[in-house]
Amino acid sequence: MKRGFEETASTSFGPPQSKPKLTPYGDTQFVEDERTKNYARKVADHYSARTNQTLEEREASPIIHLKKLNNWIKSVLIQLYARPRDAVLDLACGKGGDLIKWDKAKIGYYVGIDIAEGSIEDCRTRYNGDADQNLRRKKFSFPARLICGDCFEASLDEVLEDDAPFDMCSCQFAMHYSWSTEVRARRALANVSALLRPGGIFIGTMPDANVIMKKLREAEGLEFGNSVYWIRFGEEYAEKKFKSSSPFGIKYKFHLEDAVDCPEWIVPFNLFKSLAEEYDLELVFVKNSHEFVDQFLKKPEFAELMRRLGALGDGNQDQSTLSQEEWEVAYLYLSFVLRKRGQPDTNMRNTRRNKGQMQVSKNDIMYIKSS
Repeated sequence: MKRGFEETASTSFGPPQSKPKLTPYGDTQFVEDERTKNYARKVADHYSARTNQTLEEREASPIIHLKKLNNWIKSVLIQLYARPRDAVLDLACGKGGDLIKWDKAKIGYYVGIDIAEGSIEDCRTRYNGDADQNLRRKKFSFPARLICGDCFEASLDEVLEDDAPFDMCSCQFAMHYSWSTEVRARRALANVSALLRPGGIFIGTMPDANVIMKKLREAEGLEFGNSVYWIRFGEEYAEKKFKSSSPFGIKYKFHLEDAVDCPEWIVPFNLFKSLAEEYDLELVFVKNSHEFVDQFLKKPEFAELMRRLGALGDGNQDQSTLSQEEWEVAYLYLSFVLRKRGQPDTNMRNTRRNKGQMQVSKNDIMYIKSS
């Protein structure tokens, strides 16, 4: 299989157009309507309903190599930017699938927040070492704090006042859930900016809007996909035209075997970049997953990591690798890195916080009520 990519996904959204008129930064009230909250609950319910899988169940997944590839991409991002003793904020942390990655980076403190109560409980179980009795693992080396709440609705600066500033923020395969309204998109970026120290890093992965739009326009109808995924747009987009004046709330249904089955929203990356700049977050890089693999697989240390994770086989007897269908799904995503403006203050360097626990009980989980 060719390991390059069909074309580099640009960071624009269609042909050059005038910038959409956005609500002025200072005037946004961050108030949501009930319809948007219902969508957020639907997403939360979907992920809460997904149970932790055994090692055997994970290996039997029809998209196991795609999952391993995504883990490789997240691992590379963490290895590139995390430093020992960093304080990390993990937005939409899910079931804690990246905890081991952060542990290998030798971070000093971890705060995970997710809207799905079931996912946070699974994350707590995983952190405490109870997730899989068949796997022997040493305890995590960093204290943690877990919060259940909607990080795209709630203001986190007061909630995490004693924990901030953070050296790194991560939001993996979830930022697009904030793009249902401008209010939620702004709240997400406002939270990141408020909690990161100057010079702090924000890493993430999300769908590549340009690739999705390209595939939609090439499709005969409003649905496209292959044997492991499909994306379907509603009849309101029958003409496949999208107004630059209405860049939020462009909803589609996304189904991925053994992973996702819920509504998602288009994130025009040029708009994401512009909006992030309003919150003092500057783009370091953005790369489609095909381009990401093409670039970083050339580095020996990351090639060895890919071999260990097994996304492209183990480099030895195991010749299994991503199927063409999984590779097509990878093309739907991009990775981004943003940096908070300003010069880092060495005196602000975060150390282990007293609020964190080395063993998190159910009572330690903080619940943020939706307004």
